[in-house]
Amino acid sequence: MKSKSTQPLPKMEAIFLVSLVFMFNILLAVAQEVEDLPKSKEHEKSSLSTYIVHLKKPEGVFTQVVDLDGWYQSFLSFTSSSQHRRIVYSYRNVITGFAAKLTAEEAEAMKRKEGIISARPEKVYSLHTTHSPNFLGLHQNSGVWNQSNYGKGVIIGLLDTGITPGHPSFSDEGMPPPPAKWKGKCEFATGCNNKLIGARNFAEDVAGPPTDEEGHGTHTASTAGGNYVKGANVFGNANGTAVGMAPLAHLAMYKVCGEGCSESAILAAMDAAVEDGVDVLSLSLGGGSVPFFEDSIAVGAFTAIQKGIFVSCSAGNEGPLYGTLSNEAPWIFTVGASTIDRSIAATAKLGNGLTIDGESLFQPKDFPSTLLPLVYAGANGKASSAFCAPRSLRDVDVKGKVVLCERGGDIGRIDKGQEVKDNGGAAMILMNDKLNGFSTIADPHVLPATHVSFLAGLKIQEYINSTSEPTATILFKGTVIGNPSAPEVTSFSSRGPNRQSFGILKPDIIGPGVSILAAWPVSVENKTNTKSTFNMISGTSMSCPHLSGIAALLKSSHPDWSPAAIKSAIMTTATLVNLGGKPIVDQTKAPADIFATGAGHVNPSKANDPGLIYDIQPDDYIAYLCGLNYTDEEVGTIVQRTVECSSESIIAEAELNYPSFSIILPESGSQTYTRTVTNVGPASSSYTYEVVAPTGVDISVQPDHIAFSAVNQKATYSVTFSRQKDVSLQFSQGLLTWISAQHNVTTPIVAIFA
Repeated sequence: MKSKSTQPLPKMEAIFLVSLVFMFNILLAVAQEVEDLPKSKEHEKSSLSTYIVHLKKPEGVFTQVVDLDGWYQSFLSFTSSSQHRRIVYSYRNVITGFAAKLTAEEAEAMKRKEGIISARPEKVYSLHTTHSPNFLGLHQNSGVWNQSNYGKGVIIGLLDTGITPGHPSFSDEGMPPPPAKWKGKCEFATGCNNKLIGARNFAEDVAGPPTDEEGHGTHTASTAGGNYVKGANVFGNANGTAVGMAPLAHLAMYKVCGEGCSESAILAAMDAAVEDGVDVLSLSLGGGSVPFFEDSIAVGAFTAIQKGIFVSCSAGNEGPLYGTLSNEAPWIFTVGASTIDRSIAATAKLGNGLTIDGESLFQPKDFPSTLLPLVYAGANGKASSAFCAPRSLRDVDVKGKVVLCERGGDIGRIDKGQEVKDNGGAAMILMNDKLNGFSTIADPHVLPATHVSFLAGLKIQEYINSTSEPTATILFKGTVIGNPSAPEVTSFSSRGPNRQSFGILKPDIIGPGVSILAAWPVSVENKTNTKSTFNMISGTSMSCPHLSGIAALLKSSHPDWSPAAIKSAIMTTATLVNLGGKPIVDQTKAPADIFATGAGHVNPSKANDPGLIYDIQPDDYIAYLCGLNYTDEEVGTIVQRTVECSSESIIAEAELNYPSFSIILPESGSQTYTRTVTNVGPASSSYTYEVVAPTGVDISVQPDHIAFSAVNQKATYSVTFSRQKDVSLQFSQGLLTWISAQHNVTTPIVAIFA
C-alpha cells in the first residue's frame, strides 16, 4: 500500500489560486464596462429578450472550486439589484453558459467581456408534427422484442409539450423500478410511477406541472415507450392494442414547449436530462438549418453522446423540397417520415360512376350513400375560396352540397372542413396540391370528408366541368390494412442534402410518421368519461419516437454499444423495398431518392444483429468539425473543451467513419475515403463486397474481402470514387454492401456533381 502524501496539496492550492485570479480578472473587466451599459429600468422592461450566452470553459478545476452560479452572475453585475432575476437558466452540462434577459445594448456590451464567446437572442423551435409495431415486425414473445426484453431498464427522455399522467399508456403494470442511476424528479403531485419516472416543466411561459395541453408530448411518449392498452381506437377506427416501441422502457418527460419551444428551455431540459441519467433523448422538434455551433440542439446533443446517450430527432416537415432538413449534425439520428400499410378509407363516388379512394379518420355511420350536389369552392375564381379559407365561402352556395377544396394556402386541413360546415356544406373532398401529390392523411375532420390525391382532384374538377349538375357522395370503409406500396415517403418529410455538411448524408433513416395512432390527453370525440383516449396524427414528430423506442430496444439488447454503433446498426440494415418487393416510392409514386429515404426504412429485427458496425467516438468529431473550417472557439463551443485545430489531424467531411457516403465530385480527379468496421457478428466471419455504383461514377474498393477471427475486431477498407465524363446529373445514388454467410451490411452512397 502506498503511504499518504501531502505533496499534491500545494499544486491544488496553486490551481485554486489561478482560478480565483481568473475570476477576479473577469469581475474587474465587468466592473470596467459598467459605465458603457444602459441604466434605465424603463428601458430594461420594454426591451428585454432572452439571450443564450456561451462562455469559455475555464481550464483545470475551476468549476469544482468556484461556485458556477456565482460565476455566471458575475457577468450580470451591470444590471439593477434584480440581476438574479435576469438569469433564466444556468447550464451545467450541455454548455458552459446561461440564458438571461438582456437588452440588445447589454448583449452587445457583454460580447466584449473577457471570457465571453457569444451572446445571441434565443431562437424558437417548432414541433414536427396501434398498428406500427406489427408493421415493423415487432411481435410479442419473439424477435427483437424478446431479445431486448422489450427495452427493460432503459430510460427514454422526451423534450416535448408535456405528458398526461394517469393515461393507461403510462400504466406501470409489469414495470420494474427505475435503475439506481436515475436522479430525475417528478413535478406531478401524483401520476409518476415505474413507467413515467420523471416529469419536469422548463417552459418559461407555462406555469405549473408539465401537463400536456397540446397532446403532442403524450402522443410521442406513448409511441416511444407506452405500455399495452387494449381496445385503442379513434372514432372506432384502427381498433387494436396500442403499445410503444419499447414497452418496458421507462419514460421521462421534459416540457419545453408552451406558445413555442424556446431554445433556452430546450438547453435547460437537455442539461437536466444528461444529469438525470437518461439513455435515449427524443426530440420531435427543430429549427432551420444553422451552423452546428449555433444550433442548441446539436450542441446539447454532443454532450449527450459524450455521456453515451443516443439522441434521436425529427427531420422536419418542410418537404418535399430539397435542403429543408432540421437537426443535421452527424452525432444526431435524423428521422424522416413514411407511411404504414394501414389507411382509414373514405371513397369519393361521383355521379359518373367514378370512385376515388381517399382517407378520413372521421367515419360517420349515418352519412347517406345517395348522391348530393357537388361544387368546386374555387369556381368563383377566388384563391381564398378554392382553399376554403376562413370566411371565404360566405357568398358561395355550398349548403347541402359536397364541396371540393384545395389543400394549401397556409390553412389547416381540418380548418377547411370547418369553413365548409359553418356555411352549411354537407361534406368535403380535400384535394392535394401538385407538391403533395399522392400523399394523403387520415384526419379527424369535423364533417364527412375524404382527402384525395392531386391527380384525383384534377379528375373531380374535370367531372364538375363536364356536366351542369355534378353530384357526389362519400363512402366510408373504415380501417384497411395491407397496402403493398407501404412504406412510402410522405410529401411533408424534409429532404436533404445536408446544407451544413454536404459530406454527411441526411436524413439518416425513415420510419412510420403518417396517421399514427397513440395516446392523447382528451377524447377527440368529446367524451369525458374515459381516460383511454387516443388520436391519430402525422409528422416527422411521429417517426422520431418510433426510432427513439427502437434505439432503446437496441440499447437494452446491446448495453455496450455506443450511440454511433446503434445508429450504424439501424442504417446498415435498413429496408430499401416496400411490402410488394418494389423500390420505396415518394409522393409522386416514383422511386424515392436518397435525400428522401437516407439509408432506407428501419428494420428493427435486422438492426439487432447487423454483423458489422461503423463506430465513432466523440473525439473523432473534432477533426471533422475542424475540417468544416470552424474556428477553435466554435469547435470548443460544441465539444465543451479547448480545441486547437492547428494541432488536429483534420479530415474531410466524407472521411468521418459514417455508415453512408456523401461525395462531392468535381469535373476531374478521384477521391479516396476509408471506413473502419467492427465485427459484432460471429467471431469467425468473412465478407466480400458488392457495389451498385451511382450513375456517372466509377468505384473501386480495397481490399476485395475482409475477414475476422474475433468479436469486436476491426478492419479498414478504402473506396475510390471517380467521375465519368459528360455527367449532366446533379446527383446520383448507389450502394456498397459487405456480404457474409449471415449478414448484408449496406452503406448508401450519394455522389453530388459539382
